[in-house]
Amino acid sequence: MTGTFSITDAVELAVVERGGFIESRHAGSAVVLSPDGEVVRALGDVQSPIFPRSCLKPFQAVAVMTSGVNLRGEDAAISTASHSGTAAHVALVRGLLDRASLPVSALGCPPAAPSDQAARDQLVRSGGARERVYMNCSGKHAAMLLACVANEWPLEGYLDSGHPLQKRVLDVIERFTGERPAATAVDGCGAPVHAISLNALARGIQKITTAATASPFALYREAAALTEAARANPWAVGGPGQPDTIAMERLGVFAKVGAEGIMVMTAPNGTTTALKVLDGSSRASTIIALRLLADAGAVEHDAVDAVQTELDLWVMGGERRVGQIRANF
Repeated sequence: MTGTFSITDAVELAVVERGGFIESRHAGSAVVLSPDGEVVRALGDVQSPIFPRSCLKPFQAVAVMTSGVNLRGEDAAISTASHSGTAAHVALVRGLLDRASLPVSALGCPPAAPSDQAARDQLVRSGGARERVYMNCSGKHAAMLLACVANEWPLEGYLDSGHPLQKRVLDVIERFTGERPAATAVDGCGAPVHAISLNALARGIQKITTAATASPFALYREAAALTEAARANPWAVGGPGQPDTIAMERLGVFAKVGAEGIMVMTAPNGTTTALKVLDGSSRASTIIALRLLADAGAVEHDAVDAVQTELDLWVMGGERRVGQIRANF
């Protein structure tokens, strides 16, 4: 069976330290691109295909935005989000659906409860049930439905890989990454997910996050609008206490986490990293990306130190902090 790179092709990226003893180690692979797109650091295997999971959302959002759907500001940010289901997130998703008079039931993502603790507690207290609109990918799905309405594509089957919308998404991925996917499967939210290398993922994300608003090409103008929207509305991309939101608010980076240990991040100067933690854990992915950017001189190490304290990377012994999850490469 085909799959991602093996443990022998990975390197140590992070450790879990408890009382001065390394309790666990996270191995994986990572690549760093300079502002001009050159590979300046490669750790482990960055050529083998991986499923980018939610790190494909920027490509999916651009595909929607270049298919006749005007998304700007918070609407654009929620379309690329892995949101935590707060009332503000849900309002944005419902607002997108209302633009085409679509019911929540049109969403193809599975029902879920908010991942935000306060929002989930409120749902329980009110006697509410899990709904599709709370699922962290619901903004992406709402945006995809708007593209279908705008182009008179069928809403039925909009997540099938042969649907015109998904063909458009695939075309955008290939244009930005310069790579044809090695495999296609179904993501956790029901949408197609395409396997590409970390090199290609970093290259594609860098092109999106460094695109110019004055570009003569609509593809890049929309990419620039998406990036601007995400950086201006980091709360919509993640949520209170979420790593993407913290990194974007504190350091001005573009950050997007994906399931199974995937992370992409672009510094304000264009330096970009993409990584996969091989065991699928995402708990260290943000600090790994930030340290890689700091090592490349794209963000300040002191600033990353300050952000690390907000990322809930402490190892607890009872009610005391006795260690920390930290990048190690």
